[in-house]
Amino acid sequence: MQRNQWKTASEQLLAHWRRSGITHVPSGKLEANPSATEWLERNENRIFEENEGTANSDNSTAIVGAALVPTQSLSPSLPIEQAARPLAPVSNLVQGRWNTSPMDFVARQAAFQVLSEQVIACRKCEDMVCRRQRTVFGAGPTTARIVMFGEAPGADEDRLGEPFVGAAGQLLDKILIASGLKRDEVYIMNSLKCRPPNNRTPVESEIDNCRPFFETQLETIQPEYIVCWGSIAVRAVLKSTESVGRLRGKFHSYRGAKVMVTYHPAYLLRNPDAKKLTWEDMKMLMREIGIKVPGSA
Repeated sequence: MQRNQWKTASEQLLAHWRRSGITHVPSGKLEANPSATEWLERNENRIFEENEGTANSDNSTAIVGAALVPTQSLSPSLPIEQAARPLAPVSNLVQGRWNTSPMDFVARQAAFQVLSEQVIACRKCEDMVCRRQRTVFGAGPTTARIVMFGEAPGADEDRLGEPFVGAAGQLLDKILIASGLKRDEVYIMNSLKCRPPNNRTPVESEIDNCRPFFETQLETIQPEYIVCWGSIAVRAVLKSTESVGRLRGKFHSYRGAKVMVTYHPAYLLRNPDAKKLTWEDMKMLMREIGIKVPGSA
């Protein structure tokens, strides 16, 4: 690997850290934490030597992944005002294109570990923070082809720290099975990482507070498809106030992903007649990704 390639790869890594809100690389003691830039400069020779001859100009993710390996999760002793430093929003949203090059598996895992710690430390929505039991980051493979994007955690999710595990989650599981998909092959997440009190509808400021988190998750996974379950997911991903009824039945766009809109499973539990509409939406997705629709020729 040439020095100019190292420079390019390190600049990409710093840009990724900035988008994720990482300003320091934690070490054993808080006062010893180097800045991200200082850490890269300090480790340049070691990483350069480890990767020399194993990377080329088209494989910058290898060095990015190697550089991320030594990064430890945020220290539990980190003061809240530092640990909860907000992430910088993912900028320059361009329809049809992701903002960064895809990361390798190790880099994705490391990025999600740091991001999850930041979600736990977040204190922006005081109304929810003082009542929550656990934050609900998301679940599934970071290499998923499809992201299932919901609204907000409910009581069961708040208790267990996992998305879609209550009655609505059970219905989602049935929908996935009927569609030829498995829960463990899709990534499942919500607009909000904390449960709104009494399961009330999230307000716009709460969605905006979580936006840096879920946008960074999507940018890290870079799925081919995103399924927005319900109007809150639509507001978060597509930034639209159009109704689900007007948006469903066709694909929309979020950066490099195709976005499908359908009714939230909780809505389907209250309005069973809408299940047939969601099934039509899922069949559209199945045809798009190459899964044979039951009953089709």
